[in-house]
Amino acid sequence: MSDADEMIREIEREVAATRRYIGKDALNVRVMAAMRSVPRDAFMPAGVRQLAYANMPVSIGYGQTVSQPYIVALMTDLLDPQPDDIILEVGTGSGYQAAVLSQLVSKIYSTETIAALADQAADRLQQLGYLNVEVQVGDGYYGWAAHAPYDGIIVTAAAPHIPQPLVDQLKSGARLVIPVGAAYSEQRLMLVEKDSDGMLGMKDILAVVFVPLTGAHHDQPVVLE
Repeated sequence: MSDADEMIREIEREVAATRRYIGKDALNVRVMAAMRSVPRDAFMPAGVRQLAYANMPVSIGYGQTVSQPYIVALMTDLLDPQPDDIILEVGTGSGYQAAVLSQLVSKIYSTETIAALADQAADRLQQLGYLNVEVQVGDGYYGWAAHAPYDGIIVTAAAPHIPQPLVDQLKSGARLVIPVGAAYSEQRLMLVEKDSDGMLGMKDILAVVFVPLTGAHHDQPVVLE
């Protein structure tokens, strides 16, 4: 069995273990196929590539991580990506989440606060052939208004509350998947849906721990709306 096959089996075990929280017995088959197809080790620093397919977060430097495969798969599934979608990703990191999404949607705009990570991820994504991803350096709390509105937004770092700029950049009927809570403590993975009247429906999925969303907003209070 390959490392990728074992990773998929581990994701399936996690789904089974958490099904009462996530409300499903299996993740979307397109999402699982994308998880299998992306070479996770190519998004890791050389010194930690042996950990690439383990079901755990892995450090990529600069105080950042690649999320564990189960969480990447779950967040992607919750976003409900469709082939014609244009998606905003907040927190490019290594580019791994963007690479997974690139198999599932038309275009990804990804924003990263740390310039070195943004540059590395953009180069890596291009070299590996994920050509429908565009990366910028910027404070993801404020989204990327130039390409809004989006068919979905995924945030790969924990915000102290749900950022209003991201809500504003979300299309009617679209989804925002975001971890919400204090830095380096238990947070809640939230699914936010915006209806045709601009009203938000929110669902608390499960407990997670993410690195914090950095930027000018960092000292704002924790609000679980």
